[in-house]
Amino acid sequence: MVHEVRNQSSVSTFILSGFSEFPHLQAPLFLLFLSIYTVTLVGNLGIIVIIRINPKLQTPMYFFLSHLSFLDICYSSVFTPKLLEILVVEDRTISFNGCMTQFFFICMFVITEMFMLAVMAYDRFVAVCNPLLYTVAMSHKLCALLVAGTYMWGGFCSVTLTYSLVKQSYCGSNIINHFGCEYSAILSLSCSDPSFSQMACFIISTFNEACSLLIIMASYVFIVATVIRMPSKGGLHKAFSTCTSHLTAISIFHGIILLLYCMPHSKSSWLLVKVETVLFTVMIPMLNPLIYSLRNKDVKGTVRRLIHTKLHSLHIKFR
Repeated sequence: MVHEVRNQSSVSTFILSGFSEFPHLQAPLFLLFLSIYTVTLVGNLGIIVIIRINPKLQTPMYFFLSHLSFLDICYSSVFTPKLLEILVVEDRTISFNGCMTQFFFICMFVITEMFMLAVMAYDRFVAVCNPLLYTVAMSHKLCALLVAGTYMWGGFCSVTLTYSLVKQSYCGSNIINHFGCEYSAILSLSCSDPSFSQMACFIISTFNEACSLLIIMASYVFIVATVIRMPSKGGLHKAFSTCTSHLTAISIFHGIILLLYCMPHSKSSWLLVKVETVLFTVMIPMLNPLIYSLRNKDVKGTVRRLIHTKLHSLHIKFR
């Protein structure tokens, strides 16, 4: 089917414009994004390793957090390497199949992360509102099913949206006014009727955003109601401390998504769209491990022990 659709298109490659309108910023942007990407990889891999090696962190909350870190690595790695490449080489082309593949994976990982954050909100709801039944309610089987469900739903939505792009005909300009294969940027090059694709994108995007936010808000309404009824300040502080990092991550993630939704995709606003996409695909994956590690005593304690053990072994080695 893909081959049949492809035969309608005369475009076999796309050209990513990136930030070509600012040639003097290419080198500084390359160094900036490379630094951020390095921190993203080290930070998220560090979170995954720390959760693996610390027995105290073998809980549902950290199980979901390790998958969140994995998703951050994945969707950052879909966009950032190509962004770094087009900042330093003259050839900014990407094949049709490569472009569709990039969009498929970025779409899948973003939607999966959206619902992973919702699952984590439900986990916090159970932990705060039913602490005595937490280990029973959040069983290993349920946690695995919730994670598998987020990946499957992300994959289904991504297949649908990618197909809606592939079925379009591309016979005019092949210059994508973006640094990656973003949905509206690709669709703007179509020379066939884009109404089905636009409707599919609108329905899926609105449904996913509404559902994930509804789950998050419902969970935190119950959490706040439970916390207000707590008699001791110690319990109050503990409840809020377990939710602060998650609320911060949610606010940044959905805040930038809503900004992208509200941004008009006119020619004059494409630079802002690029900047917000950079924040979404490059900055958020770096911020999440910092948010969760800086406010988490168990994570910080494990990092300190690892550093102390490493320094101690080096001291013994060079004595």
